[in-house]
Amino acid sequence: MKDAQDGLTDGHDAGGMNKVLKVKDLTAMGIAAVIGAGIFSTIGEASFHGGPGVSLLFLITAVTCGFSALCYAEFASRVPVSGSAYTYSYVTFGELAAWVIGWALILEYAIGNIAVAISWSGYFNNLLRGIGLSLPSWLASNYDSATPDIIAAAPHIGSLPVILNLPAFIVVVLVTYLAYVGIRESKRSANFMVALKIVVILFVIAVGFFYVNPENWHPFMPNGFSGVLKGVSAVFFAYIGFDAISTTAEECANPQRDLPKGMIYSLIICTVLYILISFVLTGMVPFSKLKVDDPLAFVFDQVHLPWISYLISVSAVVATTSVLLVFQIGQPRIWMSMSRDGLLPKRFSKIHPRFKTPSYATIVTGFLVGIPALFLNLTIVTDLTSIGTLFAFILVCGGVLLLPKEEKTTEKRFHLPYINGQFIIPPLVVGLFILFNHEIMQKLSFDGGWEVWKHNIPFFLFAVVTIIISFFSATRKLSLIPVLGLLSCFYLMTEIALKNWIVFSIWLVIGLSIYFLYSYSNSKLRPRLKD
Repeated sequence: MKDAQDGLTDGHDAGGMNKVLKVKDLTAMGIAAVIGAGIFSTIGEASFHGGPGVSLLFLITAVTCGFSALCYAEFASRVPVSGSAYTYSYVTFGELAAWVIGWALILEYAIGNIAVAISWSGYFNNLLRGIGLSLPSWLASNYDSATPDIIAAAPHIGSLPVILNLPAFIVVVLVTYLAYVGIRESKRSANFMVALKIVVILFVIAVGFFYVNPENWHPFMPNGFSGVLKGVSAVFFAYIGFDAISTTAEECANPQRDLPKGMIYSLIICTVLYILISFVLTGMVPFSKLKVDDPLAFVFDQVHLPWISYLISVSAVVATTSVLLVFQIGQPRIWMSMSRDGLLPKRFSKIHPRFKTPSYATIVTGFLVGIPALFLNLTIVTDLTSIGTLFAFILVCGGVLLLPKEEKTTEKRFHLPYINGQFIIPPLVVGLFILFNHEIMQKLSFDGGWEVWKHNIPFFLFAVVTIIISFFSATRKLSLIPVLGLLSCFYLMTEIALKNWIVFSIWLVIGLSIYFLYSYSNSKLRPRLKD
């Protein structure tokens, strides 16, 4: 904080960053990041498995994210410096843990944005078809999903067909340019796009309720609670992004007051909209028909309102553009913070003298997202992004538990309320064990052999961590909110398939290799430790 106040950054000679963001702008950026591909696509899959009961999952996930948001808010008010979970881990766990979380956040921001760009391309192509236009199929596809007809129609370089997702690449270039030229321009664009998509979503909810058939809401949980939980990854993916605004701390007029408000307001608004949308979707058509890529447009086609379906496609393009924008703003600022600490080359923290943005890091982010979006169809990205983000949330909640107690101050800023978990967490854990005893013992038993049990390894780890946290809650009077945040995020991670845990582990190993080969020896901590 002292370095930031004194201007002692690697880009200090170019001046600081523009402090132009207020509560309204931060709330808009939070909504811009959250309401995107999730509500327009993955909500259909979740509704198919959970039926009308998926509304409960949105509520459960919102509460989980709410605990994490309160922990983010505590950090944002104490450490109002760019870097999000990376910076928060740095000041509590130290450099190695901070590097790991910074590396994991690439999954949330950059890798996740590849999926958003590909999703945007799909909506954009639907829009073109709606007005009688279309791109050649080989310019709007990728190698993974190209049909024999697309391959045959594509030009060839030798024996290699040229198949590109050109719209995905172009939108990444345009959004990266917007992020490059300044936060003020990005703020205006985000505010406009948020206003437009909220108007459309409210219109969809209002019109949709006239076509709801209450009989479709029975049974409420057709596949039981386990069916509802099958949509965890998809629903959590729909909430990712509220934390992205914490990367803009140095561009806030009053970060200690405004960042916490922006995060919490955006989360509440998005939760209300999601729950209403889930009721409209499952009320308009039977849940069994909702396993489609574009559920909102699909339900209005089913009730013979194609013009609303087209309006939703327009809104989907706007929504995913705003998600791209906020994440393309977030990723460079995390790299900027890592570079200031010496963990990445100095160029990543270079501030543009005119635009006051981390220019080099923004360009690198553009390449990292744009080039893969040209060629790939990343179906695993949703789960990978979710697991990386949950991991970040766990470290942030754990970090709050390690923060030293503050002296009382008259300064107006957010304070996370301390609630003693000593007599709440252990009884709560015991109560949940008794309530779900059958399901828990089934997951921990070896009855199905190794092939079955290996998929329950994440849940076994969760059970061990829960016992340890309960013990420390009882003996050290741990704060209730961060403990609930940590445990609920860890539980959501156990609902993500084992293969994604394996890929995530490989990703972390690659990150650790880079840390020990480059970052460790170049860290700014090394000279201080030697002194």
